[in-house]
Amino acid sequence: MKSLLKILSLVGLLLTLIPSILYFSGYISAEQHKLLMLIGTALWFLTAPFWMNKSEEAV
Repeated sequence: MKSLLKILSLVGLLLTLIPSILYFSGYISAEQHKLLMLIGTALWFLTAPFWMNKSEEAV
């Protein structure tokens, strides 16, 4: 379960970085950029707290 949360968190982080690059390169519109950034931010904040700053013994 912890590894799934880490993967989803990584996807969330990528969704906050990649859309900016695509937008400034002209591949996506501003609306698509905003939507992908919102999804990425929500995904990161919903998954990261469950696996960050926890020791291996607690899991």
